[in-house]
Amino acid sequence: MILGDLLDAPVVDSSGRVLGFVVDVRLVLDGPVDGLLAAPRVHGLLVSPRTGTSFLGYERTGLDAPALLARFLRWRHRGSFLVHWTDVEVASADGVRLADGYRRWSPAIPGVAHQRP
Repeated sequence: MILGDLLDAPVVDSSGRVLGFVVDVRLVLDGPVDGLLAAPRVHGLLVSPRTGTSFLGYERTGLDAPALLARFLRWRHRGSFLVHWTDVEVASADGVRLADGYRRWSPAIPGVAHQRP
């Protein structure tokens, strides 16, 4: 499966209740291993309850310009959450089912900011 196939896929809990849509996939690098960067691995999925559109990078806590766009995207994605890959029971282009007892995490990426002039 190509990770892009998961974008806009519906996300349901273990009872089949719709929670939202996959809006992004969070990857991490565990490297370096033997002096080389490790291959990226899936850390989790970002789920938005109202929309299948991307955060456009505004999940970064320090990103706030242009202010109108930042405010709109944060409002539009209110209620969004990160779910760790270990809590994903089934993932396909048709949808994602989360395991019973999954945990919701903040979608924010702390400490990433652009300096204003």
